[in-house]
Amino acid sequence: MPSPPAPGVDRRLFLTSVLGLAAGAAGLTGCAGSSAAAGTSGAGTSSAPLADRVPAGTSLKIASYQNVQQLQFKLAHLPALPFTVSSWVNIGAGPDVINAFRARSLDLANNAGIPPIQAHYQGFDAKIVAIDITRKPNYLFATKPGSDIRTVADFQGKKLAFSQGQAQGVVLLRALKRAGLKYDDVQLVPLTSNQFLTALQSGQVDIAPLANSQAPAYLKLYASKGARTVPTDVVDLLNLLWAPASVLNDPAKAAAIAAYVPQWAKGQVWQWEHPDVWNREFYVGTQNLTLAQAESVTGLANKPLFPPGWDEAIAWEQETADLLAEGGFVKKFDVRSLFDRRFEGLAAKAVSAEYRR
Repeated sequence: MPSPPAPGVDRRLFLTSVLGLAAGAAGLTGCAGSSAAAGTSGAGTSSAPLADRVPAGTSLKIASYQNVQQLQFKLAHLPALPFTVSSWVNIGAGPDVINAFRARSLDLANNAGIPPIQAHYQGFDAKIVAIDITRKPNYLFATKPGSDIRTVADFQGKKLAFSQGQAQGVVLLRALKRAGLKYDDVQLVPLTSNQFLTALQSGQVDIAPLANSQAPAYLKLYASKGARTVPTDVVDLLNLLWAPASVLNDPAKAAAIAAYVPQWAKGQVWQWEHPDVWNREFYVGTQNLTLAQAESVTGLANKPLFPPGWDEAIAWEQETADLLAEGGFVKKFDVRSLFDRRFEGLAAKAVSAEYRR
């Protein structure tokens, strides 16, 4: 969960930062019955087929950052889940999710591709159960006030905000590699993403990757003082659902997750197709943004895409893990062990063809 705004940090800017952190967690609902289709087991996962129905009395603890999931259920008038949600946990950032998994206070979460890699490096066994492909960049780079940086090539010798366990970290590493810069060409300053804005404001770092939804508020305050953004075409491809292996090895909980995946997909589609309702009810109604601010955030959203097969996602995750290994951040490993392919295709089957490619 993001920390409260530090003294001197503009509250509206902080709120926009929080919304950027929540972007990966928004949209975990939809329409599904009690059946859970079976698939093929992947490497490192349970070989037991998924149950056709969720046993009575099954419950899950599901991440619901800023209560997005409950609101989507209400607004979309979706059928009740075929299991009990014992708690909707207000949590979104990858490092926090891993800690919650370890504490057994969370069974299912929505993150980007890097947290499962980080969990593996830490020795915690968790698996990916659903994939949403992101085709457009979710992040760009913001400079501190008074900076002369204009391109990624100008990052050489500069202090860069770096979060090893979050999507922003991989976007930064990919951008450096594309620009031909090595890790020792820059100074990586370890921070969590909710610290990036404060670090930029204070000059602790020269550059920080910000979510697209964060940048307008930052520039509104600091563009007149020489701050600017450096756009990137680097994408963070994966928006995913994942769960601890111990949860997935429980047949009842695995069946519940399989029933939840279609709802996750349908919920994201509903939000995409009803931006006006979502702007009014979520951003304006619960996040205290103006309608214009809400529309600017929604206008940058990615159309949800749920691939029937996971080969592209696995290849991307392997590239990401290899990139981290090259920098000594993790040890090299085969990422296929991160995917529970029994769930492959469940999200795609729940949506129309235009949301599968």
